[in-house]
Amino acid sequence: MLAAGDTLALWVSVKLALITTVILLLLCTPLAWWLARRVRPGQALLEALLALPLVLPPTVLGFYLLLFLGPDGPGGWLGSLLERPGLAFSFAGLVIGSVVYSLPFVLQPLKNAFAAIDKDVLDMAAAAGASPLDRFFSVVLPLARPGYLSAAVLGFAHTLGEFGVVLMIGGSIAGETRVASVALYEHVEAGDYASAQRLALVLVVLSLVLLWAVFRWQKKARGPL
Repeated sequence: MLAAGDTLALWVSVKLALITTVILLLLCTPLAWWLARRVRPGQALLEALLALPLVLPPTVLGFYLLLFLGPDGPGGWLGSLLERPGLAFSFAGLVIGSVVYSLPFVLQPLKNAFAAIDKDVLDMAAAAGASPLDRFFSVVLPLARPGYLSAAVLGFAHTLGEFGVVLMIGGSIAGETRVASVALYEHVEAGDYASAQRLALVLVVLSLVLLWAVFRWQKKARGPL
């Protein structure tokens, strides 16, 4: 049985993962479509920058986000709207950091799904009189549905397991920035292995269920071989 503080930390993690995933799906849909349809000058550099969180140490990314979200960075102006000295050590700051950190995990599956769509299918829809917007919603989105599922699960699971970035920019404020991974670290640091084991087990089961659901859905979508 989880302690009340761990249950609250788990809820903060789930809420953060849900909000981040929704934002990333909305943000990455037009970006992935733009990147997938044709090669443009400088696109390789742009994609390298977008994929940087895949290889950059989380503490490095967290450090620069801390500077960005602090009172002396752009986050200071944004924080003033919420009557705060910056967005660091706030839930809003965690959302911004999570969006940056998890972006490639959502962008890449969507880009791959869009790139796999046969151009002839879109050309036939255009010949039938469908506008670009109609083609996207009636043809592209249904065909890219597996990519959306993979992107959503990867984005959610990756955000749920964040540690370095959220610790750097959020600290450990109960009910606001203390997420499950930080709570687990604090239990281990305090020598409370029993509480750490219970929380770790919940995270393992939750992650396993998410991946199982994806693989099961993909198997059903492919049908019998």
